[in-house]
Amino acid sequence: MLEKIDHVGVAVKSLDDIKQLFLLVFGAKPAFEEVVEDQRVKVAGFKVGESNIEFLEPLSEDSPIAKYIEKKGEGLHHIAVGVDDIRNALSKMKSNNIRLIDEEPRKGAEGKSIAFAHPKSLHGILLELSQE
Repeated sequence: MLEKIDHVGVAVKSLDDIKQLFLLVFGAKPAFEEVVEDQRVKVAGFKVGESNIEFLEPLSEDSPIAKYIEKKGEGLHHIAVGVDDIRNALSKMKSNNIRLIDEEPRKGAEGKSIAFAHPKSLHGILLELSQE
């Protein structure tokens, strides 16, 4: 069911600062940048092999990322795993009493279907499922 680590999500206050840092240190520019309206975030993704590091900048104070930064500061927000069948993965998680944030997949960055499982069910890890 698990295909790969799709990306690691990092909450940041400024994508511009991250983009400057990655250009200066690694000579790297984002592979993609976009706004995910329903999460009220701007995303910049850097390719690392077949995975991404996605930096997430809040677009408003009520964004989940803004709330995360306010509570915990900038840093690792979530780990996303690629799955071959997101609906089946959600069903298996639910049947094994894993608390879901998303009962149904929704649209995420790069047009992928995504869904989150609650960290209280996964030893403190906010896990995102991602399907191409």
